[in-house]
Amino acid sequence: MRLVPRQGSVPARAADRPRAAAGVPGTGVSWVAVYERLKTAILVRHYSLKTFQAYRTWTRKLQTFTQSKDPQLVSMADVRDFLSFLAVDRHMAASSQNQAFNALLFLFRHVLEKEFGQLEGVVRAKRRRYIPVVLSREEVDRVLGQLAYPYDMVAKLLYGCGLRLFECLQLRVQDVNVAMGVVTVHDGKGQKDRTVPLPQVMVPELTAQLERVQQLHQDDVARGYAGTFLPGALADKYPRAAKELGWQWLFPAKTLTLVPATQEYRRYHVHETQVQKALTQAVGRSQMPKRASAHTLRHSFASHLLQANYDIRTIQELLGHSDVKTTMMYTHTVRSVTLKEAKSPLDF
Repeated sequence: MRLVPRQGSVPARAADRPRAAAGVPGTGVSWVAVYERLKTAILVRHYSLKTFQAYRTWTRKLQTFTQSKDPQLVSMADVRDFLSFLAVDRHMAASSQNQAFNALLFLFRHVLEKEFGQLEGVVRAKRRRYIPVVLSREEVDRVLGQLAYPYDMVAKLLYGCGLRLFECLQLRVQDVNVAMGVVTVHDGKGQKDRTVPLPQVMVPELTAQLERVQQLHQDDVARGYAGTFLPGALADKYPRAAKELGWQWLFPAKTLTLVPATQEYRRYHVHETQVQKALTQAVGRSQMPKRASAHTLRHSFASHLLQANYDIRTIQELLGHSDVKTTMMYTHTVRSVTLKEAKSPLDF
């Protein structure tokens, strides 16, 4: 799991700390041990940092809802009331309710070590069919034309390879095989690895980028930096790996990050908020009447392949979807351009 220091990280806000409830028996109890066990349970299963942050947030919301009730006294009735509160009072979207449900399921089973029973009588919002925003090829080019280095290269990989934003930013030098024409995605969503074709039109600029990273790496080593951030316990198993060229980020951050615990300087990759901001500004400058984000480029990748008559299972593999039903949503983003008459294979 990649629980590494992040640039711009800040201490927990006062509003995020447990709130004590006065005068209510069994409330106002500290949940510090719960959060520690939650972190351990996440680390053991090698879940992502974003999963940990989301589960911690929903745990904190449940704690606030129950007025910091003793964790051992939290029951299914509390969960049922909390989920109904999200649906009825907060009007939460179905996706947020499902995330809350999954977080509390994990909390009960792996942290509180309680049986998560049936949730009868819970008010839940119906999940509607989501049709994502998709850009035309001309619109993609307009957005790319408004981006400067290195965000233009990030956006090209998002669209050209169908990557998620974090999958792209967490690419390392060894993941880009220019000679073989493939990009390897490690530890994608669901902890799955996959390979995707490298856009041939990007070979010259990717080669130049690899040379820039190599030069930056040599300068860092000369200045005595501690190396890059490595996943999990890899740094303990291979102490020298952090300074090896192959493990350096494809899109390194401009500045080094100070690790408070060790007072060492390491280099992180470009922060996702910088890419998101650059894309938002590029979309605005291109004067498109569409709301587009980094994930819109991934949606456009899948839709354009489908429009070009690529097999849905092929697109599923390229996107890294576990279920083809998820990929099927792209059948609603483009209209069918061909009608194939059913024929016997003997007539092929």
